[in-house]
Amino acid sequence: LALAASFSAAAEKQLFNGKDLTGWVGNPALWSVKDGAIVGKTTAEAPTKGNTFLIWKDGEVSDFTLTFKYKMTPGDEKKTVNSGVQYRSKVVDEANFVVAGYQADFEYGEKYSGILYEEKGRGILALRGQKVTVAQSADPKKPTLTITGETGNSAEIQAAINKDGWNDYKIVAKGGHLQHLINGKLTVDVTDETAEGAKKGVLALQLHAGPPMQVEFKEIVLSE
Repeated sequence: LALAASFSAAAEKQLFNGKDLTGWVGNPALWSVKDGAIVGKTTAEAPTKGNTFLIWKDGEVSDFTLTFKYKMTPGDEKKTVNSGVQYRSKVVDEANFVVAGYQADFEYGEKYSGILYEEKGRGILALRGQKVTVAQSADPKKPTLTITGETGNSAEIQAAINKDGWNDYKIVAKGGHLQHLINGKLTVDVTDETAEGAKKGVLALQLHAGPPMQVEFKEIVLSE
């Protein structure tokens, strides 16, 4: 048992050192480290024209489990925060730190936290509470989505999210099987059977265009 424990600990990789952005690349005007957390922040004076990302540059992920904590802070009366973690993604605009691919979404609103979204791709692949099979279709950009069951009640999952404090997020990806969990609650369970479904790619943290907002990430741990 001791051997098994030490092996599993060795297989875990801390992606953020808690001090600086070593191992990550993004717009330095928007990303920083404060109080042991990665902070992405836009203001009315310094917005981002499009969605931009802090990209993990020390490798790609294929089959993995990723755990992290996140926190949201709206920057104005609109109370808008939208972010997420990209995985198995690809860099499509290196100069502006833009990536495309699977995203484990979260927001300050009531609907999208926990969904599976494909940034700059096929859009929403599963809403919160859904178990979905993604099948090939004639148009690769519009796959056939079949809801095969539920992971839980969407309103109950939302009620367990702490809008103004830290939350635990977990992403599990194995082959075409993708699962997201927030605060221990399974939010989506997706089987992507398509050729477009990426099996490998980069990890990145999103800072969304729009009103002023702040997102924070810490304790980012990868197990492969």
